[in-house]
Amino acid sequence: MPLALLALAIGAFGIGTTEFVIMGLLPEVASDFGVSIPTAGLLVTGYALGVMLGAPLMTVLGTKISRKRMLMLLMGLFIAGNLLSALAPVFSVMLIGRVVASLAHGAFFGIGSVVAAELVAPHKRAGAIAMMFTGLTVANVVGVPLGTLLGQSAGWRATFAAVAGLGVLGLAGIAKLVPDLPKPEGVHLRHELAALKNAQVLLAMAMTVLGFGGVFAAVTYIAPMTTHVTGFSDGSVTWLLVLFGLGMVGGNLVGGRFADRALMPMLYVSLSALAVVLALFTLTAHNKAAAAVTIVLIGALGFATVPPLQKRVLDQAHGAPTLASALNIGAFNLGNALSAWLGGLVIAAGFGYTAPNWVGAALAAGALVLAVLSAALERRDGAPSTVVATGDRTGQPVTARH
Repeated sequence: MPLALLALAIGAFGIGTTEFVIMGLLPEVASDFGVSIPTAGLLVTGYALGVMLGAPLMTVLGTKISRKRMLMLLMGLFIAGNLLSALAPVFSVMLIGRVVASLAHGAFFGIGSVVAAELVAPHKRAGAIAMMFTGLTVANVVGVPLGTLLGQSAGWRATFAAVAGLGVLGLAGIAKLVPDLPKPEGVHLRHELAALKNAQVLLAMAMTVLGFGGVFAAVTYIAPMTTHVTGFSDGSVTWLLVLFGLGMVGGNLVGGRFADRALMPMLYVSLSALAVVLALFTLTAHNKAAAAVTIVLIGALGFATVPPLQKRVLDQAHGAPTLASALNIGAFNLGNALSAWLGGLVIAAGFGYTAPNWVGAALAAGALVLAVLSAALERRDGAPSTVVATGDRTGQPVTARH
């Protein structure tokens, strides 16, 4: 794999750290600014909304410049947002900083996926995408716990200053290592928008919403579930999230490897297994050892779907994948928000803290149905099983059958 993928992974590591580390620092931030915990929670909500809105906005704004330059600008935006958060004199300024940083999130992963795919041969593209996303998964294992520890010992401002430093490192890596690949000829914003009319692109995004939503239906409520049902102490939740992160790392790499060999079968297996494991979590949540193993499996199976889903969008966007790729990152966040809301509904209805697992299983099963439907439509239309849409070095689409 090219060293340029390492630069993209470093940027992804910084983005993943800043997205999730705030959850462990909410009490410190709330206390410092004199606001309630629910008010401080707007820092999480604002970030998620910024990702969803920023993905298409920043991608459209970047259609006139090279992808390398756009990636550098996005990292600059990320650095500025985190520095603003670190130096914020009042809560409202920190919220603005969080939103500014989030605007880079979706477009970075969307454009970065396209660049990663162009850096390698067609049969290695899912693996290259997985390598970039490894930065995001490792952030949950290393960046978030260390960032939380730093924030609790040296103050939360130190955490965001350190994350801004990671952004500087990622920016330097992109500037030095990522080649300035030429844009495909004849591809304009109208082509990017036209790709969104493709039913297969929309189906892939819907699979992303439901499939990854299934994961977060359970994980959003992992703290009350494991403390009230399983019997873990409050201090154990951090380590359970580390186990979840380790599963994410492994699943992401395995998903990328096998998606390059057989993309749709990889989706069938991972989504089927995810639905089953989420359903079983309602039972295993009552035993500490079984719950820990299940949490690892949810992380692994959930992120095993990420490289194939992202590559599926690239494949089906037919030569204009940038906007679709960025929107698919927004789809991950939409799935997170939807599943968290649905999980909260079943808990509020009195079904207990394990009820979100059934919601997650149903969402994952829905994604599996869409995957089967997508493949059936593809066979009906006589389309090849994989269309590599990012183009070769001359800008022409490359078609490959797996």
